[in-house]
Amino acid sequence: MIIPVRCFTCGKVIGNKWDTYLDLLQADYTEGDALDALGLVRYCCRRMLMTHVDLIEKLLNYNSKFFPAPPPPPLFFFPACSLVC
Repeated sequence: MIIPVRCFTCGKVIGNKWDTYLDLLQADYTEGDALDALGLVRYCCRRMLMTHVDLIEKLLNYNSKFFPAPPPPPLFFFPACSLVC
């Protein structure tokens, strides 16, 4: 969905580097050179950016009216035995 704020393994902040990473890739940097330019030297942080799949842009294309929300629960619940007993 969206890039995690921190690396799952070491906890380094990586969420602010996603847009810069994409810009560097558009500027014909290789993935390794782009990650080096961002200062990501740990392989766990590099993995977080390289394997991220940005699905949020694709999900925003779908209209929510085709996926309606479930109906709300009833406001009052009376068990059957309370009415009979």
